[in-house]
Amino acid sequence: MNGAQAAEGLRPRGSNQVGMRQFNERVVLQAIRLNGPLPKAEIARLTHLTAQTVQIIITRLEADGLVLKRAPVRGKIGQPSVPMALNPEGAYSIGIKIGRRSLDVLLVDFTAQVRERLTLAYEFPDPDTLFDEIRVRLKTLRQSLGPERAELLHGIGIAAPLSLGGWQSLLGVAPEQAAKWNDIDIRARVAAMTTLPVELVKDTAAACVAELVAGRGRSVRSFLYVFIDTFIGGGLVIDSHLRPGATGNAGALGSMPLGLGGADGAPPRQLLSAASLFTLEKMYAQAGLDARAVADSRAVEAPWMPVTREWMREASPAIAMAIHSATALLELDGVIVDGSFSREMLAEVLAQIDGALDRFSWEGIARPELLAGAIGADARAIGGAMLPLYANFAPDRDLFLKLDR
Repeated sequence: MNGAQAAEGLRPRGSNQVGMRQFNERVVLQAIRLNGPLPKAEIARLTHLTAQTVQIIITRLEADGLVLKRAPVRGKIGQPSVPMALNPEGAYSIGIKIGRRSLDVLLVDFTAQVRERLTLAYEFPDPDTLFDEIRVRLKTLRQSLGPERAELLHGIGIAAPLSLGGWQSLLGVAPEQAAKWNDIDIRARVAAMTTLPVELVKDTAAACVAELVAGRGRSVRSFLYVFIDTFIGGGLVIDSHLRPGATGNAGALGSMPLGLGGADGAPPRQLLSAASLFTLEKMYAQAGLDARAVADSRAVEAPWMPVTREWMREASPAIAMAIHSATALLELDGVIVDGSFSREMLAEVLAQIDGALDRFSWEGIARPELLAGAIGADARAIGGAMLPLYANFAPDRDLFLKLDR
């Protein structure tokens, strides 16, 4: 299945009936977003709109600054075709990732490209100071746009763990410090800082959204998404729609058990205890190495690489077990793996997981294709930033909105 075929599953058809102007405009924008620059004839084919309707819509979208013409494509019989592309300057949004180790605040344009990035590293997020840091960064990004472009900001999307105060013993965080997050409404706290609409989504679900709409998810209809960060997590896409479940915890890979419980009645370890970057950070520190190397290419270079390999010897079979278990329950076309590390590290992780999958029996089930994620460490913040863009410009808001409910 090629990208254009798969993308058709992500978008509804347009309608040629009167009164459908805004919906059809969104359908056209979605077709371009999912397939890349397209000539008007191809847009008409993909959306099932008439050529005349597409012409009218493109004229309006050009006037609104949402699409622009690319250079004509020559070499075929007849007139050269002129691809229409999204205008990066047509709209902006802000994505906020609140993680257990860092804060990222990104300015994202209409094509989901990061224009500016403001970050803050910490041992654990303290709500007493974190929201002040967010307020300062929001003001900085708005000022950098200038008054005219700031009018094109359509909202803020926040990506954060559903339980920021959880697993404090594993992280070595004081219970009273973790408990500060128990009664905090993150969305409301950020909404009080701005007049822009604010949405909240689980961090790994946001990363999955970014992969679904702007990455490999455009060509894989049903997939399990694995994101390796301070804690490992994931998301589940079935028939090109993110399936969060009633509580938003579908695809919560980090909680999957590793084998059976102990003879003493102790519960089995969870995947996050073996396959999270928090574990690798501790291993680097114990070896007298800079733990920050988990986020860059040093992780696969001397002297970090021997420690990284030691971590992979436990992490890779554990992830493979989770993939095998998920495949026994779900019809998956693929498994997409990404994380908060370098592309070199991702390649090593994928190779190790693939080798670990070889050691499982696949009798009775189909082994899914293992794929590298295309977005990387910014996936959660970009996925958050796409919430307001989809709310304003996509035909199908049900693709992933209200995932925190």
